[in-house]
Amino acid sequence: MTTIYHNPACGTSRNTLALIRNSGDEPTVIDYLAHPPSRETLVRLINDAGLSVREALRQKGTPYAELALDDPALTDEQLLDAMLAHPILINRPFVVTVKGVRLCRPSELVLDILPSPQQGAFIKEDGEQVIDANGRRINP
Repeated sequence: MTTIYHNPACGTSRNTLALIRNSGDEPTVIDYLAHPPSRETLVRLINDAGLSVREALRQKGTPYAELALDDPALTDEQLLDAMLAHPILINRPFVVTVKGVRLCRPSELVLDILPSPQQGAFIKEDGEQVIDANGRRINP
């Protein structure tokens, strides 16, 4: 079972979801802005993806600067508190499969953890072709 923590307004998130579907998988889609993960789930996602809390923190288009989250004195617990209070601060998309967890930025990182191969060509929203007609990655 594949799960994506998705923001439908994010192009990277939309491309990642489309790559999952291009493998023949219909994932569980969690709009994390409407349904934020619990603290335990967020910590697990970050740890399982091999990231630090800071690496999972989104800066662009968020209240990152206003909340002074660049302060190196802030603890992981304080950063998690901010992410849970303002889910837009959670970087996206996180994808969970039987093969692992990734923060899929860029979207092609999802290819490393999909249990099934791509089933055909795939072109990202920006026009970049990443999968050829035979389901093979063009520039790994």
